Amino acid sequence: MAVVEVQNLQKRYRDTVAVRDVSFTVEEGEIFGILGPNGAGKTTTVECIEGLRTPDSGSISVLGLDPRRDTDELRQLLGVQLQESELPERLKVREALELYASFYRNPADIDELLNDLGLTDKRDTPYQKLSGGQKQRLSITLALIGNPRVAVLDELTTGLDPQARRDTWELIEDVRRRGVTILLVTHFMEEAERLCDRLALIDSGSVVAIDTPAGLVATVQAEHRIRFRPSEPLNDELLTGLPEVRRVEWQQGQVTVTGTGNVVHEVTALLASKHIVAHELRVEQAGLDDAFVALTGRTIED
Repeated sequence: MAVVEVQNLQKRYRDTVAVRDVSFTVEEGEIFGILGPNGAGKTTTVECIEGLRTPDSGSISVLGLDPRRDTDELRQLLGVQLQESELPERLKVREALELYASFYRNPADIDELLNDLGLTDKRDTPYQKLSGGQKQRLSITLALIGNPRVAVLDELTTGLDPQARRDTWELIEDVRRRGVTILLVTHFMEEAERLCDRLALIDSGSVVAIDTPAGLVATVQAEHRIRFRPSEPLNDELLTGLPEVRRVEWQQGQVTVTGTGNVVHEVTALLASKHIVAHELRVEQAGLDDAFVALTGRTIED
């Protein structure tokens, strides 16, 4: 059952079109990702879903409610973690939760939530004393304090170190296991691939594709990249002569061979026949970044 339905959403700011005819649905119990570069229209889209912005045209339904018409009722059912948020520096973790809990008819048990999200030992810690990862945990906790059926998490791991980011990913998977449907906004490919059941790729305000991560990757025809440093000089023509090889690139003595099908076996067999050892060998399959390039013609960093 779809708990979020967005149809033909459009939003502009003066002469700039931020969101252009965006449509998608989010099914109950899934983690649905909105993936795209900065400035693609991701945050504007979810702010319209949250009722924080008024779309110029199109329709939005969240749990059967209109975000603009049914604002008060929706706030009882929708948890939100904003892209940027701050709390008073001296406000303690438990005080923040007690304040937010007072906004809801049926708030979650504070002590249970603190325990589930790993913040029990920080309950009396002022906001300014929390680490970046702990602030993000608190932000997610505040989004869950109202016992929401749907949670919107906007760029929740931006600025975190790799370990804190992975800890947060595990936390999001735990949140889904609580029965919460999650709408996740991100520009991190690894995060989207790790967490999301389905993804909407958004570029320049438009939806480019909607599919599972594996389905999107399949659009690049299962390319493989083989990186290695040959022990002996290697002629490009030997590699490009293999029908599975699409291109060969060199950088600082390291060669990257890109191809499809059985390219890994064919390249390693060729090297063996020439008695060439492949030092620092790495084999990489196509990922979401390759799919984004294939669908938009540019990298997500661009």
